[in-house]
Amino acid sequence: MMHEDTHPLTADNATAPCGLVLVAAGRGSRFGHERPKQYHLLDDEPVILHTIRRFHAHPLISHIVPVIAEDDAYWSTFQAAFDGLPKLLPPVHGGAERQDSVRHGVEALAAHHLPWVAIHDAARPLIRQTLLDRLLAARERAEGILAALPAHDTVKQVDESGFIARTLDRSTLWLAQTPQLFPTQMILDLHQQAKQEGFCGTDDASIFEWAGKRVLPIEGDPHLLKITQPEDIETVRALLKREQG
Repeated sequence: MMHEDTHPLTADNATAPCGLVLVAAGRGSRFGHERPKQYHLLDDEPVILHTIRRFHAHPLISHIVPVIAEDDAYWSTFQAAFDGLPKLLPPVHGGAERQDSVRHGVEALAAHHLPWVAIHDAARPLIRQTLLDRLLAARERAEGILAALPAHDTVKQVDESGFIARTLDRSTLWLAQTPQLFPTQMILDLHQQAKQEGFCGTDDASIFEWAGKRVLPIEGDPHLLKITQPEDIETVRALLKREQG
């Protein structure tokens, strides 16, 4: 599938305002707790609040749209803290799949006519301002941008029987993270087209790839861990404590 629209690549892109879609609609079945991982407490505050505050502090992030589950029972618990964040817009409800949730978030953000959108998992709270700076600056070089880590371990591919089929060239492999950045209208159009054509990607960059577009990896941060398992909370807590000195 090819998509012909383009977004001009100019130096002005690097300083253009950017909205954020914060994906927080997941159930966290692997996390093994009744409370979803994005609402687990770190220093007496929910993970999602740590994430929001870090984006809120960046001068180029102008609007933040959280996407939460339709039956979310926790967001309102922290409403007083959220009310003190003027860039934070009212939450929208997610869908059956992550891709549906992102589409709902981008649709809500598009009403504010922002040229760019960053899409980020709420369960990755340790986003640093320096990484955000580098991702936003890369907008003068590419239409699609993502944080990613170069693969350092040897990566094996297995066959249908479960045996190793081959060893992949790790020099060409990157491990995708978020944030992922795109021109707002372009990624919205692609999400809507993917829904119509039944394509389901594992992340937003894969939708860009499906459309025949190029995505630029920017080296991310090993500390930008996605909380998936219960033990990840303790790892993030230790990293946060180290950051705070």
